[in-house]
Amino acid sequence: MTRTTFNRLREVKDSLPHGSMDAIAAELNIPADQVRAFFNGSGTPETGYHIEPGPDGGIVTLDDSRILEVALRKAWEQKNAL
Repeated sequence: MTRTTFNRLREVKDSLPHGSMDAIAAELNIPADQVRAFFNGSGTPETGYHIEPGPDGGIVTLDDSRILEVALRKAWEQKNAL
């Protein structure tokens, strides 16, 4: 289980290169709409995405952090590209 803030998820999304939603979906073999929903706060308890009121847009608890992990890697690769 991973905890972060909704604003942090938005920062990660904003740091991704163009086309990353589709690339993340392809890598994880999930629909691209599921990746978009993840970053737009449309996750539900059934999908393991829980939002609680709190600072920075609320506290988000992720039962499965694979989308976030792949997104962070892609953002790092973009930032460190030569």
